[in-house]
Amino acid sequence: MIRIAAGAAQDKRSWNPLLLNFVPLAFVLIWSTGFIVAKFGLPYAPPLTFLVLRFAGVLIVLVPLVLVLRAPWPQGRQIGHIAVAGVLLHAAYLAGVWSAIKMGMPAGLTALIVGMQPVLTAFAAPFVGERVKGRQWLGLGLGLCGVGLVVANKISLIGLSWQAISLCVMALVTITIGTLYQKRFCPHFDLRTGTIVQFVASLLVVLPFAIFLEDFDLSLHAVAWTPQFIGALLWSVLALSIGAIFLLFALIRRSAATAVTSLLYLTPPTTAVMAWLMFGEVFSLVGIIGMVVAVIGVAFVVRK
Repeated sequence: MIRIAAGAAQDKRSWNPLLLNFVPLAFVLIWSTGFIVAKFGLPYAPPLTFLVLRFAGVLIVLVPLVLVLRAPWPQGRQIGHIAVAGVLLHAAYLAGVWSAIKMGMPAGLTALIVGMQPVLTAFAAPFVGERVKGRQWLGLGLGLCGVGLVVANKISLIGLSWQAISLCVMALVTITIGTLYQKRFCPHFDLRTGTIVQFVASLLVVLPFAIFLEDFDLSLHAVAWTPQFIGALLWSVLALSIGAIFLLFALIRRSAATAVTSLLYLTPPTTAVMAWLMFGEVFSLVGIIGMVVAVIGVAFVVRK
């Protein structure tokens, strides 16, 4: 996904084999920074306000690039399909996760709930014409068990509101539906212009909620422009919303939805390692075993 795909005609035969092996690894590493970014950014801005700035930042970066490169725009009904997928994958998913964390949902529990996505995707695989093999079901089960072991020592439901739990479940459902929807209705589009369509749609959906629920205005009075916040915002725009999303779309384009989403099992273990390196957070021997189990599970799912 470091390579920006240009055009729907591109297929997996045009990919360099070395790049094919690098894309899943890069996606997992970048995607796993999401919770780290939340830890840096959420203390300084309300969640929906942060997302409005994040989506706007993506458009500020991509629109001039697209105009200079004269990238092709989607046509007709494809625009609507791309926009719907974008609202599900960006607006609904991120609003659910970030709002839940802001309301006190532990990152470990959030990761475990969202980590159920590969299982939901597997159940819905016939929707996109895919069949999940017995070996893959075993891998999905191992991956889920591994994720559970990684975050087991950090999970607590005490003191959590039903709103926070509901928001996290909403994020799980919407990213699952969004992945399947894009795989079925719009798997091929120019990533540069298609991403613009998706973030315009996401911005238009999130902005009214930010105005109504967080008193958002152009003065950005609720934002504390600290170095931590600016760094979190820049990383969210450039690495997560452009880099990781381009990688995800490229994976969806060339792989089965079940195999792609199984990579998300590697997110909680990778995030745990990052939190250990950056914040000194510890994880137990059970957590280390969980990482190994999750990796084995993903290998079962993606192995040809």
